[in-house]
Amino acid sequence: MYDYSQGRYISIGGAISESNVKVYDYSRSAHFGGNGHDGRFKLYDYGHSHHLSLEVSGNQYKGYDYGAGSHFSGKVNGYSTALYDYGNGAYFNYSV
Repeated sequence: MYDYSQGRYISIGGAISESNVKVYDYSRSAHFGGNGHDGRFKLYDYGHSHHLSLEVSGNQYKGYDYGAGSHFSGKVNGYSTALYDYGNGAYFNYSV
C-alpha cells in the first residue's frame, strides 16, 4: 500500500472477511484486527494499544479511533481511498 502523506510504501498482509479482520503491519511490526457483522467491526490495534470502531457501507466507511479520540470517514475508489481524519482536520490518501 502506498501512503501519500508519508511518501512511501507500507507493507501490510493478512485476511479480511465479512466477519473478521486479521492483518499485520510489517512497517510497524504490529497486529491489527477484530470481529464484526453487518458491516460493523470492533477492532484492536495492538501496535498502538487501542480500540477502533469501523462501519462499512458499499464503498464508504466511517469509524472512531479511541486512541486518538476522533472520528474518521472515507470512500474507496477503485484501488485508492481518501480517509478524512476529523481530529487532524486532514485527508490521508492511500492506494494499493
